[in-house]
Amino acid sequence: MVTTTDLGLPRIADSSVLLAAPRGYCAGVDRAVVTVEKALDLYGAPVYVRKQIVHNKHVVSDLEARGAIFVEELDEVPEGETVVFSAHGVAPSVHAQAAERHLKTIDATCPLVTKVHHEAKRFAGQDYDILLIGHEGHEEVEGTAGEAPEHIQLVQGPEDVPGIVVRDPSKVAWLSQTTLSVDETMETVAAIRERFPELLDPPSDDICYATQNRQMAIKEIARDADLVIVVGSGNSSNSVRLVEVALEAGAKAAYRVDDASEIDEAWLDGVTKVSVTSGASVPEALVEGVLTFLAERGYPDAEAVHSAEESLIFALPPELRRDLRARS
Repeated sequence: MVTTTDLGLPRIADSSVLLAAPRGYCAGVDRAVVTVEKALDLYGAPVYVRKQIVHNKHVVSDLEARGAIFVEELDEVPEGETVVFSAHGVAPSVHAQAAERHLKTIDATCPLVTKVHHEAKRFAGQDYDILLIGHEGHEEVEGTAGEAPEHIQLVQGPEDVPGIVVRDPSKVAWLSQTTLSVDETMETVAAIRERFPELLDPPSDDICYATQNRQMAIKEIARDADLVIVVGSGNSSNSVRLVEVALEAGAKAAYRVDDASEIDEAWLDGVTKVSVTSGASVPEALVEGVLTFLAERGYPDAEAVHSAEESLIFALPPELRRDLRARS
């Protein structure tokens, strides 16, 4: 990383740069990206990937350069080829379509998303109406809803609650997309519970640990910030949420950028306190690029603020592990 000292530039008086920790890759994203890399090494190019493996355009571009081909739907994949399912998960109908087309599948669904799928099947098996809190059109929501479409209805926020229709108010449960704002999700749950006091909670929190940790970290460093920069792609739900959380925590301004090239110089006018973080699918090199950008403009080296430790590692998908063992 380039520092202000390296560049021989004068520092901006009384300025500071705080860097959130943890930030960037979570265990599920790391597992998904490594899955595609290992599949390319093992089977050779091309390896097809249904949807973006994770929501980051730089990660997708890097994997494309190595021979991954990203498709929207399985009918774009030639019969008999290898296809990886993204970290966001897929509905059972997608697995069925893959079998019909004789595709070799590797399921890189994040285990925390898989947990929500299991909860949906369990609640449906008990004949509950399931209220899924999430964003319409998001791959994770589509995958979870596909587990029990006749039981699940989408709730995007408190404004949707008055329109909810259920068969039995005493048999209603809720689940959520794993990458939402914790505070906003709980606000929606509270509104649902007002209408349905017997609302059943999932057995454990659906918002993933990494999403919660990154939101907690940004709250800590955003309170007194003149400017918060969140590194992450526009289709990354957790990155977009970090901007909202920063503003709610007290930041004077907060912006999301894919990389340093998207930073507007005007954002720095009169700014002395900058805070930086990144979404759960962002390579660290992109954060380093933002810190270099700030150093080149006289801001000091970043001070990391640790709010949580993360040590979780997920094993690679079993079908890939089996083939790796067979090859060794």
